[in-house]
Amino acid sequence: MLPVAFKLEELFPPSGDQPEAIAKLLEGIEDGLAFQTLLGVTGSGKTYTMANAIARLGRPALVLAPNKTLAAQLYAEFREFFPENAVEYFVSYYDYYQPEAYVPARDLYIEKDSSINEHIEQMRLSATKSLLERRDVVIVATVSAIYGIGDPSEYHGMILHLRHGERVSQRDVLARLVAMQYQRSELDFRRGTFRVRGDVIDVFPAEHAEQAIRISLFDDEIEKLEVFDPLTGRVHHPMARFTVYPSSHYVTPRDTTLRAIEAIKEELRDRIEFFQKAGRLVEAQRIEQRTRFDLEMLAELGFCKGIENYSRHLSGRRPGEPPPTLIDYLPQDALMIVDESHVTIPQLGGMYRGDRSRKENLVEYGFRLPSALDNRPLRFDEFENVVRQTIFVSATPAEYEREKSGAAIVEQVVRPTGLIDPEVIVRPASTQVDDLLSEIRERSQRSERVLVTTL
Repeated sequence: MLPVAFKLEELFPPSGDQPEAIAKLLEGIEDGLAFQTLLGVTGSGKTYTMANAIARLGRPALVLAPNKTLAAQLYAEFREFFPENAVEYFVSYYDYYQPEAYVPARDLYIEKDSSINEHIEQMRLSATKSLLERRDVVIVATVSAIYGIGDPSEYHGMILHLRHGERVSQRDVLARLVAMQYQRSELDFRRGTFRVRGDVIDVFPAEHAEQAIRISLFDDEIEKLEVFDPLTGRVHHPMARFTVYPSSHYVTPRDTTLRAIEAIKEELRDRIEFFQKAGRLVEAQRIEQRTRFDLEMLAELGFCKGIENYSRHLSGRRPGEPPPTLIDYLPQDALMIVDESHVTIPQLGGMYRGDRSRKENLVEYGFRLPSALDNRPLRFDEFENVVRQTIFVSATPAEYEREKSGAAIVEQVVRPTGLIDPEVIVRPASTQVDDLLSEIRERSQRSERVLVTTL
């Protein structure tokens, strides 16, 4: 497959150790190396080196960062480097998150409580949309990338394609929008909603922040498709075709939902029988009441609160199989970059066990079915099985990165500015005050300034 045109905005050409580092990384990737490490000192321009490698390689890229703060910084930098390409942001969309839990010692059940940041949710949907539509994509993500989201094939199958002149009835369009978890709202027109005025349907796509689509029908035919500003109503331009993506990653076709309902019912019967045989009638009544309520919601609306706990049934996976994640949306030839790998890799390894211990209590005491255990992040061995060609980036790579990369460790020591680290002198603590005063007097006599940092 031919490389895609990434247009890199270069204010300055690579310098210092950057040109050699870029050449070595590209050579390693083209030679088929699975893992490489970019060992670069602080301030050596590692992000710019990554951007150059992505641009010259011409493949989709996933950049993993250890936290939201660093991810936001990387996202801003890559947006500057690639203003004409798709740079996306995929992090946890919770501003506040209290996970569902049960504390047996106090017989205390804590219901899930959360506050979703709608803008970040839109950016997550935009990320998966870009991966499905184009190849000039850079996704900046955190460990959210290894948490379960909807199955890519099911998600792709729910997409609504609209074309000018296509014959389609108004009822069919509305039915598809409802199946994609869009809500009808005549007054509060916001992301993930639609409104109907005669033969005109306005849709505010879930993955867009500032654009909506107007579908004008005449005699069951799409007469016009227009992109407009949802705030002012001003039409921007007409479209020959437009693709509406589902409002949630967990959207599923109706027949898949019905199949999942039957599988959940079967698991529920087994679980009730298990509790009854053990004489645990409270747990049996609890799991039946909670699950039957969810089943009714699924049957009537196609979704329910906590639908992610039934993701195994909705995706048709077997018990214990890894959940679909953002990585499943990546093409096989994508490039993965693990920034600050000495921090990010241990984080990726620790997500599974923390999630598992909390959910085991919920399953044991009848709050959730055993299949809820499969709504989880990837185990580290599962993550290793799905990684693409990977570059670890760190000033202090750990043993894992060194072991995986072998001899493929690219050093970037000389900064583009040519500045080197100052000489560091360590002196005994017993005379530190006298040493400091003598240094201050010496600098003072030369009319120089002194900066003292202390804890």
